[in-house]
Amino acid sequence: MNDRAALDLLVSQGPLTRTRIGELTGLSKPTASQLLTRLEAAGLVRTTGNVTGRPGPNAQLYEINPTAAHLTALAVDQQGVTAAVADITGQVLGEERVGTDTIAEDVPNRTAQLVAQAVDGALSKAGLGRGQLHGAVIGTPGALDPRTGRLRYAPHLPDWHSRALKEELAEVLGMPVTLENDVNLAAVAEQHDGAAQDVDDFVLVWADEGVGAALVLGGRLLRGSTGGAGEIGYMPLPGAPLSRGGERGAARADADGGGFQRLVGAPGVIELAREYGAPDVRTVAEALAHDAVRAEIARRLATGLAAVVAVVDPQLIVLAGEVAQAGGEALRALVEEEFTGLALPRPVLRLSRTEGNPILLGALWTALAATRDAVFPAG
Repeated sequence: MNDRAALDLLVSQGPLTRTRIGELTGLSKPTASQLLTRLEAAGLVRTTGNVTGRPGPNAQLYEINPTAAHLTALAVDQQGVTAAVADITGQVLGEERVGTDTIAEDVPNRTAQLVAQAVDGALSKAGLGRGQLHGAVIGTPGALDPRTGRLRYAPHLPDWHSRALKEELAEVLGMPVTLENDVNLAAVAEQHDGAAQDVDDFVLVWADEGVGAALVLGGRLLRGSTGGAGEIGYMPLPGAPLSRGGERGAARADADGGGFQRLVGAPGVIELAREYGAPDVRTVAEALAHDAVRAEIARRLATGLAAVVAVVDPQLIVLAGEVAQAGGEALRALVEEEFTGLALPRPVLRLSRTEGNPILLGALWTALAATRDAVFPAG
């Protein structure tokens, strides 16, 4: 337990002296010295210079040994797979993007081959081999049903629906694989580096090509019995076609638009701009530059979010995805204004504050936590 406490401190606070580790853990100097000797012999920590500018002998600084373990995080979308390889400190050493057109559709185990190609490309840039990886976390639209092992709510990723998908990926990569919903991972990124660092109860609403939400209650993700918690894109709202017929209906909804997704997803935003007399609009940013379009999308967002607030009562809602990014503060303020006067609790409303790919970042944080649990002594 002392070893794990010291390692967690080094992860969260960076290089520390033996004396400082003892102070923060409440351990005596001899005990702190013994545990550091133990951890250094195990290859988990290393010395990294000395503290200077103080009276007396210079004290050695200790840090996590970055070569103690490595991991990979991946983000999947309709266009391809992005992989990042990092060391146990979280430093990204290599990243690779592989398009779905890289491998022909009739190639056996095409999905696993695409993932392996992305991972191998990132490993090559990092100067590492597969044998040096401890595990992989893959963020993908939809959710893995724990009862059936099938990916649900992602009919637009047909190659990912094998019942043995996790096993196929693990076999090809030669390491344990975790599949996680992409919006859930975006919420993990916001917890660590973004708009939700100070909040235990929040909802992240992802408005992009697809629409979904991640529900975090008491600091923990709520997944639901089939992994489908937060699939608000299918939520029926006035003015949007319903998604009927089970998962077959969900497939049609993804193809044609249905429910909340039809109203506030990226294609719906562009369609609305054209209906409002801007036929040349091609992007979400161009569409939301029109005041009338921005106001209507804000009204639609607020209507859907009101239903979520009535059920979950979160302290915070984080707006993320292309629609939120393109609309920016102007859209956020309009959504907040729409909440005024509603007979509901009014949560704080923030834009996403993560930089880079939030799904990849969330997968990285998740992979880091799992790898540290596997490599560090149990607490």
